[in-house]
Amino acid sequence: MRTTITLDDRLLDRLKKRAAQSGTSVSGLIERAVRLLLQASAPQRRDRFDLVTFGEGGQFTTLNIDKTAALLEADDVERFGRQR
Repeated sequence: MRTTITLDDRLLDRLKKRAAQSGTSVSGLIERAVRLLLQASAPQRRDRFDLVTFGEGGQFTTLNIDKTAALLEADDVERFGRQR
């Protein structure tokens, strides 16, 4: 397929030199560059994994993680016991 693109003159000069050095055409270089760009930006397939869990399930915690003071107090009780 034929199409027209506009390139900076200096970029086109560099492309022509590179094409001559590598024995290909400017169109061939542009096509290769676009293919590499599209391949690199395509989402990569990731292998599936299974999350292994242990325990009986149930409620993980009774603490409200939005209450910082309650979390700090629970941590102190766990470390030092309940103070009277």
